[in-house]
Amino acid sequence: MDMQQIIKAIRELDGALVVAPEIGSAFPELSWGDAYFYHAPDGRMPERTQPYGTIITKDYPDDASSELDAPDRFRVNIHVGQERADALVTTEADAVQTDVFRRHPLYGAAGWVSIINPGDETADAVLALLRDAHEAARARAARRAR
Repeated sequence: MDMQQIIKAIRELDGALVVAPEIGSAFPELSWGDAYFYHAPDGRMPERTQPYGTIITKDYPDDASSELDAPDRFRVNIHVGQERADALVTTEADAVQTDVFRRHPLYGAAGWVSIINPGDETADAVLALLRDAHEAARARAARRAR
């Protein structure tokens, strides 16, 4: 599964917004090439809401453990909640291993999981988890709107 397949699947969700900063955009240069997933039925990036999922294509200054600067590597990050993260991550995988669930290197304690280059073992689950995370974000937005 490649990055564009995941982005396409997210764009098909009702009320989904994919923010994908490009070279030369107003977004910080470090974010160029990455993707951020929000529930935003109005099509505008929320100002006070974190994304429920991301795709990161490079090492960040405080997060280089996944070795994403290597060619053809990307990492999908999904907020699944602590309980679900505990169920998905039964052993700690090597930080650079592909196609396995592991805790997010920075936000694992907050219920985020990561998958480097989802493949045969994780692709279906990644899409299902992203759909669930989108639905959870939609439900949170509905509660705030009341």
